[in-house]
Amino acid sequence: MLQTIFRSQLSLGLSQAAVAAALAITVAILARRRGIHLERETLIALVRGLAQIVAVGSVLVLMLRGPRWTGGFLLAAMIVAAGATSAKRAKGMPGAFRVSAYAIGSGAGSVIAIMSWLGVIDAAITSLVPVGSMLIANAMNTNGLALNRFRSEVLAHVGEVESALALGAAPSQSVATFVQSSFESSLIPAIDSLRSLGIVWIPGLMAGMLLSGSRPVYAAIYQFVVLAMIFASSGLTSLVSTILIRSQVFSPAEQLLLRPEA
Repeated sequence: MLQTIFRSQLSLGLSQAAVAAALAITVAILARRRGIHLERETLIALVRGLAQIVAVGSVLVLMLRGPRWTGGFLLAAMIVAAGATSAKRAKGMPGAFRVSAYAIGSGAGSVIAIMSWLGVIDAAITSLVPVGSMLIANAMNTNGLALNRFRSEVLAHVGEVESALALGAAPSQSVATFVQSSFESSLIPAIDSLRSLGIVWIPGLMAGMLLSGSRPVYAAIYQFVVLAMIFASSGLTSLVSTILIRSQVFSPAEQLLLRPEA
């Protein structure tokens, strides 16, 4: 329907974005009727998302003509931005941004570096940036889930944690169960994506490779490779994040710093 109304590609894209955004806002409004207030956060996310992806697309056009090292610079900037975004899910937790940026850099960054060195990811910007951004984005989501779950678990069991500390348990021991549950729950999306690959969903990367003329079998195998890399980067990110954050919620005197809001 929209194709018959809008002839130019730009106007068609803007109309499609408007329809998709309206649908998302409608969902937020329906949630409001259930007492869940997400409309402001949803609206901000939609506006930022559109502005950011258009800006990045414009920058990529310029970077594709530049040297290869510019791809690494862009990925490094993405890691910093991902750390800032996922840290917001750890409200009230000291050092959340530092932990998030380090964890995502260690997880996604190391996987990108190793896979590029081995030739699994093409070092050309046209391959490195899109695939690398997928690893960083999924590591960001996993880190956010891990921190949010850890925060919720600790806040729900403040009495138990302080009782364990009073009985002589080390801070790491007093939250060990919460670290484990946070790590496991944060990897559920990555594991489910691997399990459902090709049955529940056909990823866009595979579809794009097929449209570009790649052999179907190779496109399918490479999509599995990307999902495996996503799991590896997400798992390493969550592991580093949960290890680091457990020490951030205690003072040097081994007192719990994370408290429920008044």
